[in-house]
Amino acid sequence: MRHHDLIRDEKAATAIEYGLIAALIAVACIMAFQALGLNLANIFTTATNAMGGV
Repeated sequence: MRHHDLIRDEKAATAIEYGLIAALIAVACIMAFQALGLNLANIFTTATNAMGGV
């Protein structure tokens, strides 16, 4: 394996790691909203109405 191949593999691994971290954060947020009984649809509807939306 040449040096530049190793660098390319490390960049791909880093991108995959960041993707996994983002997925874990998203799952944690969803679980927190469910545990707290928050409904995202209601939150966005309330925010839209407060800004003078439909």
